[in-house]
Amino acid sequence: MADVILKTENLTIKFGGLTAVSDFNMEAVQGRITSLIGPNGAGKTTLFNIITGFYKPTSGRVIFDGEDITGKKPHDVCKAGIARTFQNIRLFAGGTVLQNVMTACWIRQKLPWWAAPLMLPTYCREEREIREKSMTLLESVGLSSLAGEVATGLPYGAQRRLEIARALATEPKFLLLDEPAAGMNPQESGELMDFIRQIRDQFKLTILLIEHDMKVVMGVSEYIRVLDYGMLIAEGTPDEIRSNPKVIEAYLGKGAAANA
Repeated sequence: MADVILKTENLTIKFGGLTAVSDFNMEAVQGRITSLIGPNGAGKTTLFNIITGFYKPTSGRVIFDGEDITGKKPHDVCKAGIARTFQNIRLFAGGTVLQNVMTACWIRQKLPWWAAPLMLPTYCREEREIREKSMTLLESVGLSSLAGEVATGLPYGAQRRLEIARALATEPKFLLLDEPAAGMNPQESGELMDFIRQIRDQFKLTILLIEHDMKVVMGVSEYIRVLDYGMLIAEGTPDEIRSNPKVIEAYLGKGAAANA
């Protein structure tokens, strides 16, 4: 039986009278690339925000690696081994490419904060190790030659890779990618699929992906779940999802589903 690294149990979240996610159950198999798809407003990013601690669910639980992490703060979720990127790129403005990655590394720091102003030898050694680790990560995503550049000045595709490198710097087991192909041309999207597989294998990750580009979804996913109005309406392999009438209806309307 495949190992389950993350499980949600009857997750529900309400904002006033609106139910954004309703009784959502999911088991994420370790090492698998899974996509979460659905029309705009279906609740996909809201679900990411619950898993990563930005929102506390109205009811239900999130179990990660055998531990109940429901309602934990984002930094504690990150320490547990979950990292994410965002739909709108959120780099540290004004910081260099290298500084963006180094900052993320500090979540695994061993020394207390007060060691920094004292410039203790142990602190200086740890900072060197973090710099070396960050450069290695930048090399793995093809950005080492741009380490000294201002992060927000990079081309769009490079900013996406940097955001992923920064997430990897936290040493995650589970990586959530929120629309990584947004704004990319077809060539960049194709390269992204290869890149996602590469980091999954290299860093031994489980990946959950939100994406609207169906070529990317069908090309990189091993399993797909479909949300509509906050509810899970279908799940299965790419071939199963491609021909599912409920999925066609959610995206194209009842008339299209009837002709599917």
